[in-house]
This record gives sequence, structure tokens and C-alpha cells, in this order.
Amino acid sequence: MATKVVMAQLSPTMEEGKLVEWKVNEGDEVAQGDVVAEIETDKANMEVEALGGGVLRKILVHAGETVPVGALIGVIADPDEEIGDLVGSAGNGAAAPAPAMETGRSEDAAQPEVTAETDDPAAAEEPAGAVVVSVPDSPPGGAEAREPAASAPTGRPAAGDGRFKVSPVARRIASENELDLSSIEGSGPGGRIIKADVEAALVTHAAAEHAAAEHAAGEQARAEVAEPAAAPPAPAPTTPARLESRVEEASQMRKAIARRLVQSIGPVPHFFLTTEIDMGRALELRADLNARTAEGKIGVTDLLLKATAEALVRHPGVNASWEDGAVRFHGSVDLGIAVAVDGGLITPVLRDAARKGLRRISTEARDLIERARERKLAPEDYQGATFSVSNLGMYEIDQFTAIINPPEAGILAIGQTSEKPVVEQGQVVVRRRMRVTMSCDHRVVDGAMGAEFLGTFKAMLENPLEMIL
Repeated sequence: MATKVVMAQLSPTMEEGKLVEWKVNEGDEVAQGDVVAEIETDKANMEVEALGGGVLRKILVHAGETVPVGALIGVIADPDEEIGDLVGSAGNGAAAPAPAMETGRSEDAAQPEVTAETDDPAAAEEPAGAVVVSVPDSPPGGAEAREPAASAPTGRPAAGDGRFKVSPVARRIASENELDLSSIEGSGPGGRIIKADVEAALVTHAAAEHAAAEHAAGEQARAEVAEPAAAPPAPAPTTPARLESRVEEASQMRKAIARRLVQSIGPVPHFFLTTEIDMGRALELRADLNARTAEGKIGVTDLLLKATAEALVRHPGVNASWEDGAVRFHGSVDLGIAVAVDGGLITPVLRDAARKGLRRISTEARDLIERARERKLAPEDYQGATFSVSNLGMYEIDQFTAIINPPEAGILAIGQTSEKPVVEQGQVVVRRRMRVTMSCDHRVVDGAMGAEFLGTFKAMLENPLEMIL
């Protein structure tokens, strides 16, 4: 009996799928449970397993093609079985959504490209401009005018041969330092120049040399300011990368994002609440906890998830959804964690977060984020969140607003933590502050309810021991 291979609906939001590749060729034998194809859904790449055995008789959709959910993509049958009518009736149009086929996580899913964000972008070139400097007039004589180290003494007693009286040691020192003895006044008996006189003269001479050098340098600097040197030649312009006009088919994930956001920002009446939180104690607690272990470091996002879960327990009206004129209050806190991946965004779900400790939240969140970036999430990993958290603080974003993911009633948009001056008891102090904006579905959450939830969230982070006791 022939077995249809169809584009199964593998997530509630999936409307079409893209066939990434066939794992078998036409004419190959397959057994029930064999992986026959890989498809790209709006969330992840999934492997399709055969529901029956036989031969892959016909491939109707080839790699790279996109077809609606329910479309026939291939036929498995016995080698001599007639499949003409089945193949002829396949128009690859949208059929009634087929039940999900046996699927497994794709261990061979393509790894997304990771673009490293740099925290130190190249600085822009400083623009050229005129600089006006007031320059004092140069002293008379210019840089070459120089005073002698000391005036020649008068009335110096000289030796009978016309030479000054000088001790042998003083003469040797003066000779070694090329010092003119006529500039030195002796302090020895009868005006004799002694060692101490020569050493004092050397000190005076060195000071005069230093002063003269500084004077010359000042003159040179003033000359350079008065007549600035020609600016260095501008670097040769580089040819920028050429931009190309093109139309590129959106990925299944990008199409799903487009559909979901149109469904959200239009029908869902958003309003926004913003608060600023002192993160000093929370960051100190994180550092203390991480210092106690070499593995499983707790991140800022883990603290945010824990605080969100605790606040939702205290405000169950926020952990709710609008459903056709009724409000559904959820019995567990299932947090969606917004994760940027190649080609879009996905929100893996941390289940029952309110019942988990900080370290377990950290471990499970890390695993979900890693598998999301590797596109290895199963449908149950990203469906059914009751509230979401989006953190862009690592991108140095101060504040932003996020769009609610229906049917959730809210989402938190987290900015970066940075040092800011704040006034405390009349004194200006520096504190590490973080801005948080909550997007609310006004059909479920009123302003006061949202403000109370945000106040509890803030209190949890400013007094973090409440989260772990």
C-alpha cells in the first residue's frame, strides 16, 4: 500500500515548509522509521521519518522548494504498485493540515553563522578644523641669546706665570668637564680655586644649560604654533564594498515572525511601562555565587528570569492570556527567552520557572539558548510560553520596547546596566542602574496591575536575597 510523504504541520504557527534535502533518492528502499527528508519550519530544521516501508517511487518537491502544509512531497510504495492516480492528483496546493509525522531533531542541521559584536568599534576620524592659539611675543635675542654661566670675577690673584691659583685636583676636574677656570672665583687661601669651587661651578653650569635648552624648545614650539606644519596627506580613499539590489526569499522563520507580529501589534492593544532598577546588590550576589563554583556561572539573564518568575507568582493576572472574550489564568510560569539566531528570533520556553532555583534556571536556560542557536529545538521547546523576557543589554541598548507574542499578555524589554549619577538623601552618588520596559496587553493587564507587577520585579532585583530564600 502506497504511503504519502507530506509537508506536515510541525508547529501551531507553521503554514508552509521548505524542503532542505532528501536523505534518499528515487528508487531507494526505505523502512518504516527511516529518515527520508529534512524540512525547514518556522522554528527549526526537522527530520521527516517514513510512516511506511517500500521504495521511494516519486519525489514531487525538490530541495529548496517551499510548499504549503499538507502538500504531497513524495510517494513510498511497492516497486510494482500503481501510483499514477496518486501522483496525478498532487497539485501541491494547500490541503487539509496533515497530522504531524514522526520527526526527530536534526543533528545535522546547519549551524548558523555567528557575527561577533565588537565592544570597541573603530573611532571616527577627527574632522580637520582651524585652531586659534594666543601666542606671547618672543623674548629679545631669540633662542640663540644665552647668558654666561657666571660673570668673570674681578681682582682675582693670579700666579706669577699669569695663571690662576688652582689646586691640582680642581684643575683636573675642570679639564675633564671642559670648564673655563676664568669663570670661577676661588674660595681657598689667597683666592685659590679648590675642588669645591669647581664642583659648584659644574652645578651652576648644568642648570644654565638646562634652562637654555628649555628656552630653545619653547621658542621652537611657539614657532610651530605660529606657522603650523602642513597637515599630513589624507589617506587614500578606500573603495567601499559594492551594494547589490536583490530580492531574497525570506526564511520560514522570518515569514513566521512577520505573520506573528502583524497579528500582535494590530489586534493587541499595547501599552508600555518603564522603570529604572538599582542593580548593585543583584550583581554583588551574582559575583558571590559565581565565586563559590568553577562551573555553571550565573548570568544577568538568569537573575532576570528568576525575578520575573517570582513576580508572576505574586501577580497571576499578568501570567494570563486573552481567549475569545475570556481570560485564561495559567497554572504554571513558562517563560519565553528571546534568542537572536541566524535569520530571525526564537523564544525557547523555560518550563515551570517559578518552582526552580537560580542555579537550575541558569543550567536549563543555557541549554535552551545553545540549542536555539544551533537550530536543534524540538517543537515542545518553543511552544506554550505564558510570558516572555527579551534582554538586549549586552548590545549596549539603554531602553527599548518589545512586541507581545500572542497569546501572552506581556513581555519585558531589558536594557543595559550602566553607572549613573543618582540623588540619595540629598547626595549625588554613582549607582549601577538598568532600565526595563514592560509591554502589556490592555485586554488582560491594566495600568495599575502592570505597575504593581513591575514594582515587585524591581524589588526582587534590588533585594535579591528574597529570590533565593
